[in-house]
Formats: sequence, structure tokens, C-alpha cells
Amino acid sequence: MKKLLQDYKAGKIDLSEVLQKIKTLPYEDLKFAKIDTHREIRKGFPETIFCKGKTLSQISQILKKLPIDQNILLTKANKNVFTSVKKVYPCAYYNESAKTIVIQRFKQKQKKGTILVLTAGTSDIPVAEEAVVTAQLMGNKVEKVYDVGVAGVHRLFDIKDKIFHANVIIVIAGMEGALASIVGGLSSKPVIAVPTSVGYGASFKGIAPLLTMLNCCAEGVVVVNIDNGFGAGYFASLINR
Repeated sequence: MKKLLQDYKAGKIDLSEVLQKIKTLPYEDLKFAKIDTHREIRKGFPETIFCKGKTLSQISQILKKLPIDQNILLTKANKNVFTSVKKVYPCAYYNESAKTIVIQRFKQKQKKGTILVLTAGTSDIPVAEEAVVTAQLMGNKVEKVYDVGVAGVHRLFDIKDKIFHANVIIVIAGMEGALASIVGGLSSKPVIAVPTSVGYGASFKGIAPLLTMLNCCAEGVVVVNIDNGFGAGYFASLINR
């Protein structure tokens, strides 16, 4: 980066070339991982560490290479990971339900709109909490209402004002995943549907609600992967931004 700026100052390259090169630089090569330290400049939010499948040593080395002035989010982290991280980063916070670790060094300026997070059932809350943590860390005002599924659809109608006033809605449901269709039919705002792996055998660990959501007849509903609360929270933040 320093050489790039020196070349620009010396007139060896023009501004358009500088901007083009900045889009792809830099990263830290740890052999087992290539850390995208440039992601916040490029995307507006730094690289998130997906902990599942990584060793404690690998997670520790990745953390050391991330810029010290950025907020850090770790997902799918168990208590052993948190204990290890907490020793080095005392400010780290663990959401046991979401399985997320947040190292927050500064607070983002809060965006104007509200992201509403709904779950069909209580068992869907861990995925919802991952979405909530992600969206809040990215500077969004988040409201959450849990256990308003179609088995008692009158519960949903009691919060219709929240549905009408939200800027983006995240709907999280397992079983047959029908809640997204109803919310999509009520709201004029974007709805992000998240199928969960909650359910009995014929739900096929989230495949059944995934297919229901993909076949939704209500306009304005998009679908992320099974149990992907992080992806939903991130995308909702981009819409709200």
C-alpha cells in the first residue's frame, strides 16, 4: 500500500489505477488461511471468523492478523473457543445461544431504519440470535419477536405495527417454514427468510422449510441457507444501509 501511494505521488500511476489496485489488496498469508485484512475498506465490514472446523491455534493466529482498530465477529464458536479468546481479548462477549463472539472496539453510527427479526418457534432462537448479533454489530437498530409461528397465527397479527414499520424483516422458521409467506404477504418491505434445521424427520434437517421458502408465492421474499443467521443479518444490514 505504501509503495502504491508513493508511485501515485511520483506520477508513475494515475488515480484510476490506484483505485483499481486498492480493490484487491492486501491479505495476510498464514498458509492455512489467507486473511482478508482489506475487507472493511472494500465491503464496509471486516472479515468474520467462522470457527467450526478451525483449531484454537488457527483462530488465535487469525485474530492476531486482523486490524486492531476493527470490530471482530466470530461465528459458530463454542465455549472452549470463547475461553481461549477471552484470555487475550478481555472485552470479548459471548452469546451462548447464537454461538457468537464479539470483540467490539467501537460502536457503529446507528442506521435510521429498523430490522425486525421474527421466529416461528422458540427452537429457532439460536439462529435468530446470530442474525441479531450480526445486524447490531453492523450498526443497525434491531427489534426481535420470538415464537409467532403459523400454529398460532393470531400471535403474528398482534405485532402487525412492528411488521408495517420495519425497514427489513428477517423471518426464521423450521418445520414447514410457512411463516415467511405470511409475513411476505403482509409487508411491503424486503423479507429475508431463513430456514432452520429444527423439525421432525420429514423436515430433512431444514430441506423442507428451505423448499417451502423458495416456493413462496408472496413477492419480496428472498432465502438464505439453512441456519444462516449471519448471512441474513449481514444482508439485512446492506439493505438497511
